[in-house]
Amino acid sequence: MDNKEITIREERISAEEYIGFLKRTDLGSQYPKERFEERISRLVKNVIISLVARNEEGLAVGVLFGLTDYSYWLYVTDLGVDRDYERQGIATALMKKAHQLAGGEKDIAVYLIANEKAVPFYEKLGMKYSTDVMQYNHIDWTGWTVE
Repeated sequence: MDNKEITIREERISAEEYIGFLKRTDLGSQYPKERFEERISRLVKNVIISLVARNEEGLAVGVLFGLTDYSYWLYVTDLGVDRDYERQGIATALMKKAHQLAGGEKDIAVYLIANEKAVPFYEKLGMKYSTDVMQYNHIDWTGWTVE
């Protein structure tokens, strides 16, 4: 990371703070509108890996959430950076720390669903498209942006 004042820690972020963070990122468009606040509350409470990058004032400027079995795989559910802090290496540092926490590169495969704009970033990390993922999605899904 270029910015030495950014710290990354394992911590639980509150639903209110995470919703505020989503407003400063492009990540919020991945969530359906249905029961948004209720579902975000469950997300921040139950996700297995919860990493938050904060600036020196304590503002959350990057977040990564992931699910893992600590043996074979890590599924990154959320990775976002505050628009004012993009291109400072925060997302890369969050990915590396999550991969390490889950068990490391030699043991852990990483999966995620990438926003189209984020594909070049993930490719730069060495990720490739996969064709072996199945999907079951029968939920109500009204697209919107958290504002």
